[in-house]
Amino acid sequence: MRLSRKTRIHVWFRLLLLQCSWNFERLQGLGFFYALLPALRKLYVRDELRKVAREHLAYFNTHPYLAPLVAGAVLKLEEERAAHCEQPVAISDFKEMVAAPYAAIGDALFWGGLRPLAAGIALFFAAKGILWAPLVFLLLYNAVPVAFRIIGFVRGYQQGLQSVEFFQRRCLPDWAIHTKEAAVVVLGGLSAFLVFQHLQHQELVSWFGLLALLPMILLGLLARRGVSTLLLTLISAIIIILLSLFWVDVTNLIVM
Repeated sequence: MRLSRKTRIHVWFRLLLLQCSWNFERLQGLGFFYALLPALRKLYVRDELRKVAREHLAYFNTHPYLAPLVAGAVLKLEEERAAHCEQPVAISDFKEMVAAPYAAIGDALFWGGLRPLAAGIALFFAAKGILWAPLVFLLLYNAVPVAFRIIGFVRGYQQGLQSVEFFQRRCLPDWAIHTKEAAVVVLGGLSAFLVFQHLQHQELVSWFGLLALLPMILLGLLARRGVSTLLLTLISAIIIILLSLFWVDVTNLIVM
């Protein structure tokens, strides 16, 4: 039996509530089962549904933006199991196999890269006094996760176990590194811009803005080599403070 489009859409919208029932014992397990329930009711009769429900109520935890990819693949596997097709991997084993890698990649890409990058771009608008800056952040940050939720769910349902290969071919760990690099450069440029605004009454201050930006580009290269983002942030703050103090002393000497 193939699930209808209406049922799959119902499951997708329920995945938006994945963490509403988050708990320390099973983490996202109950929320994941709640999302799958409309489809499971279509595939199984009451006694079979109880057995499958107990299986899906086990421990489960992954990144919420990549959970639709897992859910789509699980729906495909449940269709095959309901039709008594032979499966090379048990559904519970598949969930356990992909949950941790997806969680690690999602944390690095979305929390560690995309969020500070979107915040840095939005702060440029805020520094210019544009009231739409919060909306810019929301649009930039949410556009990519929504795309991942939709495409991941569709691909997962279409390809089943092969969705893992689709995920690997996208090279998301590399994208996570590039996003972090871009975030460091943007935040460094923002720091230089803020210093430029603060010292714009000084002579030749525009050159200081350029000088403040160059170390941030170097820090972006360090981020590519796996240096801690927190450490890079501290280094950036120290560089900005030292350059600010140095430039103020130099300009005061010129004026005198």
